[in-house]
Amino acid sequence: MDTQALALALPLIGWASHTALLTHRLATARRDPLTGLRTRAGWTALAERVVRRHRDAVVLLLDLDDFKNLNDSHGHAAGDFALAVTAERLAAWCGRHGIAGRLGGDEFVAIARQAPDLESLHRALRQPVAYAGRRLPVSVSVGSCHVRDLPVRSLSDALATADSAMYAAKGTGGRRGTRPLSR
Repeated sequence: MDTQALALALPLIGWASHTALLTHRLATARRDPLTGLRTRAGWTALAERVVRRHRDAVVLLLDLDDFKNLNDSHGHAAGDFALAVTAERLAAWCGRHGIAGRLGGDEFVAIARQAPDLESLHRALRQPVAYAGRRLPVSVSVGSCHVRDLPVRSLSDALATADSAMYAAKGTGGRRGTRPLSR
């Protein structure tokens, strides 16, 4: 290769390498490193399209019950394992007709193009998790919202409705619960 061709090729090779690195970073930023599910940003972009295109879509918000107790009793590695197993179960339920994501901590989200069998998801999520020779109990509260039931189809309204349903399933009045203010 002559010197002039090499001088032209080197900047292009550098630029292509830099572009590949940025593309890889962007792709990994849209995936949660622990569970492999989409992050909030990655999930939201796809879910908004599903809400617009599929009237029969269902949005789910999930939260592991007593997750702090699981971590405190069995260790953070056990908690991480329970999160990963929950993610696998949710992704399997979504299949190719839905998208699962992890919002952070012990909160998950999903959207399916059609209202699938929610009872099968509940059954799967209630199964104990086998970890280090023990069976860890896992309980997950699930709230759902059928997009067709909303006055205006929007992801934010569907998430708010699913959030209320999830806290009703937990038996609390909302994010802050129903505890009276102390004086």
